[in-house]
Amino acid sequence: MTNIAATASPPTATAAALPARLAKGFVERLVIIIPYLWLLFFFLVPFIIVFKISLSQTAISMPPYTPVLDFSDGISGFFAGFRELNFDNYTWLTQDALYFNAYVTSLIIAAISTLLTLIVGYPIAYGMARAPATVRPTLLMLVILPFWTSFLIRVYAWIGILKPEGLLNQVLLSLHLISQPLVILNTYTAIFIGIVYSYLPFMVLPLYSSLEKMDYSLIEAAQDLGCPPTGAFWKITFPLSLPGVIAGCLLVFIPAVGEFVIPDLLGGSQTLMIGKTLWNEFFANRDWPVSSAVAVILLLVLTVPIMFFQQAQARAQEQGK
Repeated sequence: MTNIAATASPPTATAAALPARLAKGFVERLVIIIPYLWLLFFFLVPFIIVFKISLSQTAISMPPYTPVLDFSDGISGFFAGFRELNFDNYTWLTQDALYFNAYVTSLIIAAISTLLTLIVGYPIAYGMARAPATVRPTLLMLVILPFWTSFLIRVYAWIGILKPEGLLNQVLLSLHLISQPLVILNTYTAIFIGIVYSYLPFMVLPLYSSLEKMDYSLIEAAQDLGCPPTGAFWKITFPLSLPGVIAGCLLVFIPAVGEFVIPDLLGGSQTLMIGKTLWNEFFANRDWPVSSAVAVILLLVLTVPIMFFQQAQARAQEQGK
């Protein structure tokens, strides 16, 4: 009888552990599914709606476009709507130089701003990473501190600093460094200042995360072998911090391309950026189909290169293994 009981116990234990394994597998799959559901509802679905509007025609109605691919006419009407789809709005964007110039100007301003932010943010992140461990939380809090204030208020504050009778000119005039006020507001220089200031934490935090985890004994070893500090930085520190550099540049460049508030308040009415063009099409011209086409192209311009970059990074990591 004892042998029979001993023989029967393992299947019983296995059957009891089966629900636990199923529950664990369900939790693991749920952790993977949740981000995809988030992207589905908050990225893919809005993108499909905007793309659908971009294929419609402008109309004097509410909303100000002719709906296409509408289920109100049934399945047959939905499929019949495919024959009415056209890409006239996208063709219009290629014929008007305004949109092309806005895209190019936005990319150039975003690229220069990202480079300036990297130049300013890297020493800050490096200093934070090399600071004593007891001081790092305070330094980290100081970097995050601007987020506690409204973004709009911070941009408005720069108007008071950069305007001809503002704080910056008053200080420079009182120090006799200039003889007349500098014209900074309503120029591209003011846009660069605003973007660098506003997005600096997005550059510093990823850089700090990479630099903090770096083994600084490698630098000491390189210096012991005769490598100068500058050479040690470019051969060891900077390559090891590349993941933070790439993450910070993407976090700054992507929102800077479509920035609207900073160019509108600091750059003036003559600033040509795609964010302002998009706003004007939506709210001033009330041309939702064209503005939706502008938004779709902007999204593709930003997303497609990032996807190729991620694939290249994944292939490089596989080859490194």
